[in-house]
Amino acid sequence: MTVQIDHALEEIRRFRPSPEFAANAVADAGLYDAAHADRVGFWADQSRDLLQWDKPFTKTLDWTNPPFAKWFEDGELNVAVNCLDRHVEAGNGDRVALHWVGEPGDTRDITYAELTAEVKRAANVLTDLGVGSGDRVAIYLPMIPEAVVSMLAVARIGAIHSVVFGGFSADSLASRIDDAEASLVITADGGYRKGKVFPLKPVVDDALTKSLGGSVRNVLVVKRGENEVEWNAERDLWWHETVATASPEHEAASFEAEHPLFILYTSGTTGKPKGILHTSGGYLTQAAFTHRTVFDLHPETDVYWCTADVGWITGHSYVVYGPLANGATQVLYEGTPDTPHPGRWWEIVEQYKVSILYTAPTAIRSFMKMGRQIPQAFNLRSLRLLGSVGEPINPEAWIWYRHVIGGGSIPVVDTWWQTETGAIMISALPGVTDLKPGSAQVAVPGITIDILADDGTPVEGEEGGLLVITEPWPSMLRGIWGDPERFKETYWEKFGDKYFAGDGARRDADGDIWLLGRVDDVMNVSGHRLSTAEIESSLVAHPWTAEAAVVGAADETTGQAVVAFVILKASQAAQVTDVAAASEELRKHVASQIGAIARPRQVFIVNELPKTRSGKIMRRLLRDLAEGREVGDTTTLADTSIMQVISDQVK
Repeated sequence: MTVQIDHALEEIRRFRPSPEFAANAVADAGLYDAAHADRVGFWADQSRDLLQWDKPFTKTLDWTNPPFAKWFEDGELNVAVNCLDRHVEAGNGDRVALHWVGEPGDTRDITYAELTAEVKRAANVLTDLGVGSGDRVAIYLPMIPEAVVSMLAVARIGAIHSVVFGGFSADSLASRIDDAEASLVITADGGYRKGKVFPLKPVVDDALTKSLGGSVRNVLVVKRGENEVEWNAERDLWWHETVATASPEHEAASFEAEHPLFILYTSGTTGKPKGILHTSGGYLTQAAFTHRTVFDLHPETDVYWCTADVGWITGHSYVVYGPLANGATQVLYEGTPDTPHPGRWWEIVEQYKVSILYTAPTAIRSFMKMGRQIPQAFNLRSLRLLGSVGEPINPEAWIWYRHVIGGGSIPVVDTWWQTETGAIMISALPGVTDLKPGSAQVAVPGITIDILADDGTPVEGEEGGLLVITEPWPSMLRGIWGDPERFKETYWEKFGDKYFAGDGARRDADGDIWLLGRVDDVMNVSGHRLSTAEIESSLVAHPWTAEAAVVGAADETTGQAVVAFVILKASQAAQVTDVAAASEELRKHVASQIGAIARPRQVFIVNELPKTRSGKIMRRLLRDLAEGREVGDTTTLADTSIMQVISDQVK
């Protein structure tokens, strides 16, 4: 079966960097020239410039045993020192590291000096609890400063953290604790979400009863929600009774560049989560480099805000490690975008004068649904750069983001990367690239990307294929925890010496890359392989539509049929009195934009879509509905009742 992906959507809008932005940009075209001339040497130069090495490396890349890479292997550093101590020593201890905003409205401003002292206290507590180099620590916390402190304290002593998103169930937490054989869990009594306290310590207690390994010796608990919790005096400790009273003096040891830094679990096709392993020197190099260049960071003046939770890779790389390694000042927000009111994000942007905002297309489309009058009620003129992450952004959502949030004149960078890649791989550089709505555009300097057919031959022209990374990169995963064979089979078996990302992509006539979504989401309709991402973009381009999700459903005639689920903009929903006529209008719109072959068999108008707590649409559940099957597991949804609501609407 061919993997060629047909497409017909074209995008002709272009946005050149302003002369003022380009003149002051961190990155210039010379980065591409340097990386092209000597890719490995380029990464060595970046690492020396961006990081503090206690023992300088002399070896940059060892690729003698693919797919197991080693970067800067004979060098030594401490990741936490790179994120904290060195900034204090450079005289920037009074710079704010975190503007933290709790969902109920409580706030804290934490300087680099204060954050460093807190991490040192936490590191001393971890050591006193018997946690040492190489030991695993599970972190199950809301978006509070202690989450950042915990990650950096674990890294400081050479232990390995496994952050589990605070919305996962006890079963999911237990499986991750067991797989990593964690000796300590750091959690909170609860955290705020949508105006209520979401209990966390009770979930940990439940997980430890389900745990088969019995590896956990202690549970360290932050008091945040003030909800009642059960207490095991032999196992449980309060953060405020231990960390707050610990010594702020701690001498950090150096660790080899390939020393493990963290395990982050991602869903696996076998049902068993995959523990993605990242190490220290290479990961921190690329996280810092991409954070600085893609977001054009000027740490002395910028206020940066990545809205991701630390439970995901975006939170690891672009809330904790990248920004703090670069000495950035950033916002950390505990709650959801619409709590306690729909303008909460924009209120925060106005209050803290946020200049760089990095968020997901799902959030952008949610704001489109609510209407531009909400952000327009706030002063957003401090913003000078916008970023997108998590899935391909529809061109119309890109335009709305730039014009409504960015005032129509600032860059929008769409970034492609994965948990496995560790850091951004494809993105425009905002002072260099002519921006193109909906396209991730170009590989960052030092990264080599290709698009292949199923047989491994490069795809010519503008047709779609399989996205691969052809050369090792510094922040690449070093394996799947405890399962090297699964690592090879999952990512390298198809093309041998090339990493297969699992995504479809195409190049346009300019050579820019367009992501077409997961290959699993590509539909085969009457022999034409259609991208769900492009059909969704077509639907979102209609003035009625705020958000759309498209799936392929089994069809006796065409093999698969296009089925769409559409959320209307709030301004339009009240005016649509004939749902059947509205659905037909949207079907015709897709046919006119892409072609009759892409016309959806059905367009269901719904109020919500099934999303995980990270904002990703669970298309698998929509496919169940479209094919008339019993809906599968909904435990990872942000709202587990939403599938019943959608089911009632589509009947």
